[in-house]
Amino acid sequence: MTKPFKRILFTGAAGNLGRRLRERLHEFADIVRLSDVADFGPAAPHEEIVLCDLGDRDAVMRMCEGVDAILHFGGISTEEEWAPIMQANILGMVNLYEAVHKLGIRRVVFASTNHTMGMYKTTDLVDATMPPRADGYYGVSKVFGETLSRYYWDRFGVETVCIRIGYCWPEATNYRQLVTWLSLDDLVQLLHRSLTTPRVGHTITFGISDNEGRWWDDRHAAFLRYKPKDSSEQFADKLPAEVQYPPADDIATFYQGGVFLHNGPKYRP
Repeated sequence: MTKPFKRILFTGAAGNLGRRLRERLHEFADIVRLSDVADFGPAAPHEEIVLCDLGDRDAVMRMCEGVDAILHFGGISTEEEWAPIMQANILGMVNLYEAVHKLGIRRVVFASTNHTMGMYKTTDLVDATMPPRADGYYGVSKVFGETLSRYYWDRFGVETVCIRIGYCWPEATNYRQLVTWLSLDDLVQLLHRSLTTPRVGHTITFGISDNEGRWWDDRHAAFLRYKPKDSSEQFADKLPAEVQYPPADDIATFYQGGVFLHNGPKYRP
């Protein structure tokens, strides 16, 4: 079967989501170049492995050489102190897009996050045209990534699909997870659409399965023709049988960012 690309780059391959996606990426390219800052084992026959610190400009340039498209999942993926987020998610993003521009790579799929919009209330319906309202330093760094990628589209014609990924774990066990859940199969489909749809320009889409009680309206990315096959309703019986109302001052129950609002920001001068 002919694959869409000869070689693609996948950053963040040692992360929790990266490890789960790894065996699926061969669907997209003859060769998958995997990268992370930490060692994550030997390469399979259809893989290449490059260890790279995203904060190292020259190393990022070498990492990107010879690839047709990039799935950028690298960087800090949780709320953390500012310094490591700045190094990986801010400086690393600049280094990546400068390499993309100089090497003539035309398509990037950027793993953004729902935490770019985490300070919207759970009673709000959010779409991609609404102003970002990040819920911590991590969310702020992803807002920066979305803005930087738009700049490279506007100035240099580098196309990017930013996926605001929801809760992408095997099972949902609470109400927020039921609303935001994204199955691995649905994510793989969304990645395929993001890589292969012609003329995406700069697009923001929400990574979510076909769940009830949605917080996110994805109509502005409808042209991607992403049709989720899974739903979190299969996990509805895992919710507690007894109703337990949270304390009235629990901020995590009022805003879409959930427990991330308990975790940061964590600034140290």
